Amino acid sequence: MSSKLGFKLLSALILSLMSMLAGAKEANERFKGFYESEWGQTQTCRETALNKFGVCSNVLRNEGNAPFILHNKNSEKVAVLVHGLSDSPFFMRAIAQVLFEEGFSVVVPLLPGHGLREADDDMSDWDLAERWQAHVDDVISLAGTMGDTLVVGGFSTGGALAVDNYLTKENNIDGLMLFSGALALSDNAEGMSRIWGIKLLAKIVDGTYETHGPNPYKYPNVAGFAGLELMDIINDIRDVMDASNNAEDSFDGSTFEKNSAEKSSSDKNSSGAKKHIDIPVFAAHSQADSTTPIYGVENLIAQSKGINTFFVIDESYKLCHADLVVNAALLAKMDFNANMVNQQEECAIPKANPLFPTMKLMLVDYLTNFK
Repeated sequence: MSSKLGFKLLSALILSLMSMLAGAKEANERFKGFYESEWGQTQTCRETALNKFGVCSNVLRNEGNAPFILHNKNSEKVAVLVHGLSDSPFFMRAIAQVLFEEGFSVVVPLLPGHGLREADDDMSDWDLAERWQAHVDDVISLAGTMGDTLVVGGFSTGGALAVDNYLTKENNIDGLMLFSGALALSDNAEGMSRIWGIKLLAKIVDGTYETHGPNPYKYPNVAGFAGLELMDIINDIRDVMDASNNAEDSFDGSTFEKNSAEKSSSDKNSSGAKKHIDIPVFAAHSQADSTTPIYGVENLIAQSKGINTFFVIDESYKLCHADLVVNAALLAKMDFNANMVNQQEECAIPKANPLFPTMKLMLVDYLTNFK
């Protein structure tokens, strides 16, 4: 190779690297801007890591609650992971690491009202669900500028918000990931949501919302009002998909895969909202989950037109709702104070998902759809 050709190749490499760094910096600034608008001020996180950009503030309980981006500078694939109701981006760390290792940049936002020292006003805000939806839409729009392939999902409420965005917004989402996806709630919660005036009553019952408890990365309780806001989102998804409240089919075994015809441009109603999901879906759910019963995800999978992967954890494992996304490493970092809870109560103390390694393998296999 001539020295002249070598110089040209080196110059091209340097220019490419500079372009990627500039793109990452621009994404970081936009991401930080979301939270400056929400909190009024942000600051540099003390905890640093290679390829990670976090947005911290004194309004947060601690830095583990902070939103973050993992930049994979050699990839055009991007994922968005949204946390669940009452928790924080901390619970998305293990899944985010899997995606990063598979070549994705990963954006993990913090939903309005979450991760804060004081959240009383937020958790009783009549526009709370709309604020969640608007923030997720902003983050997905940002992620869409960071690469050519976009996969969106999350845990529990985060999964529901991902589905809601895909069905109702103009976006370029190529795949969906649902971890304990909140597409149905317990019979009691769903029944309560149909009572007239229940949101006002929930605000009264919630009283002053407590944010500090045994888990430094999660509020000690789910606000009743916020749960009803989530139910509104679930009902909106059902309306768009014309889904029934009960699953017609049940699924046994650890996995279920469904193939279908190619994407159709006719799956939109007159308002432009998709009635069906026609992109690949990954769903992982415990049959023992009493918080978000599995039939909600079963309904979605049954009506989806994509090439899907459904990882079902048998009821015999008694895996609790929140533990599905927890591996041994995440549990070790959680610093949960078990002395502050009734240790005899089911699901009171977090545990690692014993099938997390198998779930990871299934997720990695699903991600081959985007090679």
